[in-house]
Amino acid sequence: MLAAPPRTDAASGKMTQFRVYQNEKALKEFESQSEAVYYAKQFRYSHVEQISGRQWVWDNFPRYKVYVNGASEAAWEYRTYADALAFAKRNKNVHIRDLENTGWAYSSYPAYRLYQGDITLPEWNYVTLDEAKKEAKKWSNAHVIELATGKWIWDNLTKEQIAAQSAAEPLYQITLNGEAVEDAKLFSFLKNGIAAAEKLPGSQLVNLKNGKVVHSTIPAYEVKQNDKLVKAFRGLPEAVKLAVTLANTEIVNDGKVLWSSYPYLQVYQGDRKIKSFHKLSSALSYATYYANASIVTLEGRKLWTNVKPLVILGWNGSSASSTIQSHVAGTQGLDMDSPTWFKLSDANGTLEDTSNATSVAMLKERGILTVPLVHNQFDRGMTSQFLKNKEAQATFIESLVERLSQLGVYGVNLDFEEVAGADRAAYTAFVKALTNAAHAKKLKVSIDLPRGSVSWNHLTAYDHAALSAIVDTVIIMAYDEHWKGSDKPGSVAGLAWAEEGVKQFLDYGVPRSKLMLGIPFYVREWRLDASGSMVDNRAIFMKELPRLIEENKATGVFHKESGQWKYTYQKDGYTHVFWAETHETVLKRIAIAKKYDLAGVAAWRLGYEDADLWTKMLQAKS
Repeated sequence: MLAAPPRTDAASGKMTQFRVYQNEKALKEFESQSEAVYYAKQFRYSHVEQISGRQWVWDNFPRYKVYVNGASEAAWEYRTYADALAFAKRNKNVHIRDLENTGWAYSSYPAYRLYQGDITLPEWNYVTLDEAKKEAKKWSNAHVIELATGKWIWDNLTKEQIAAQSAAEPLYQITLNGEAVEDAKLFSFLKNGIAAAEKLPGSQLVNLKNGKVVHSTIPAYEVKQNDKLVKAFRGLPEAVKLAVTLANTEIVNDGKVLWSSYPYLQVYQGDRKIKSFHKLSSALSYATYYANASIVTLEGRKLWTNVKPLVILGWNGSSASSTIQSHVAGTQGLDMDSPTWFKLSDANGTLEDTSNATSVAMLKERGILTVPLVHNQFDRGMTSQFLKNKEAQATFIESLVERLSQLGVYGVNLDFEEVAGADRAAYTAFVKALTNAAHAKKLKVSIDLPRGSVSWNHLTAYDHAALSAIVDTVIIMAYDEHWKGSDKPGSVAGLAWAEEGVKQFLDYGVPRSKLMLGIPFYVREWRLDASGSMVDNRAIFMKELPRLIEENKATGVFHKESGQWKYTYQKDGYTHVFWAETHETVLKRIAIAKKYDLAGVAAWRLGYEDADLWTKMLQAKS
């Protein structure tokens, strides 16, 4: 057994650089290539990619595939020819395909069949005549037929047996297309009947006593090109001779493919096959130039795809480079990172900028897009004055977009909250002006909108239909169902409540291809006095919950309405209660996003979760 390399994955706090896949499904990320490879070796059909640029660096895909009686299994696939050959030689009616070439790398199909009278057994097929004779000598009244020609080429019948069979009542009849050949004689001696049938192509010799076909001259091996019959042959060798001269050809016998020149790898764009390849490296080089592309084997196994899975965005809630690096180091499958770099400082449109180009470069190296957050300090009065001032807006937009362009980021995340309902039209106009300017610089714009309620969202500053038609992405902040100022305790975001919010946003007219579901990495703990009245509450990071539950011996019951576990404990004369956010509930939120075919999910915020969650998120996103 291999010694395990030192742990360097996301859980160790280092930046992951390599991702392990099984077929096209992502499994886990690691900081070092050596550990990624070590992990990948536990799985069949696995490979390792460098996250940045998706460079393929290692795989254990098989080179050789063994087929027995035209069928194969995953266990019959091998990296080396020697291993494939060792297995093949333990079987009959077998061939090996080099998956990077056409036809056979090795084959062992019978050329001779042994009979006792007109009876044969499945195991009485032999590659060589000597093998057939060796077995035949154990039996009397035996003969051998050459399969390619149908000729009776050897027997051990005595003169007495031949005389007796020739003088017996006629038993064998020649048929053509299932009907007896008119005026054809019946035969007592099998050998004579076979010789006569061989003169009539497409005929069969039938035992009239039991109705069984004892000999056939019907070609059994069909050479097909692009699924169309080219020619059929009595023998497999003759079929192969023709097939090797043609492209996209198969030899089919009794519904089973025994030989193929089809390239093993097919490149698809969506559901349309666009090209075929023998080598994976060539297929990859070609497929990466197409969007929505996949590489699929002839058996239908999908090996690779660049079809976009669910996008995961994470907010940092910070501008510090060290914090950003620490946050993303614990993630796997994170696509976009949103540091808090910009804010509206005053009603005159002054931009406060704490951005850092070094962080952009670090994220880019990791393969993560940077989407800085810009906010309004959640200052309603200041924002209202700003939205009345066109010059202030122009100044702010120009400064922001210019800096975003200089940084080379992917886009910007607009998080203006506590905007007055009276400023609905003005806010929409501002978002349009900002988006137009950003698009002119090839920057994307996402906007954060509260979950709210369909009963009163029309009274807020957020015109969902209008805003979604302007920006590139809408993120529904599906949390704070119960918030700091709530008058009663409850979940930060019940699962049913979050799902209902998704349905509402879709009903507003937000395209599902633009919509991302915001998910919380925190909970709110409520403190109640002896009478059950609420005293206060506090936010707790998701990663702190296991310790909190253990230290306080909190007891949990499943809360059906929220779809979460509700925990309670007593301390210092107070009752503490919270609705837990766990790996399971996060995955259920991702499942909601997938159920409604949304663009992705966005987590508030990074650093609140434990690193082990990200392995599960990575696997759940595709």
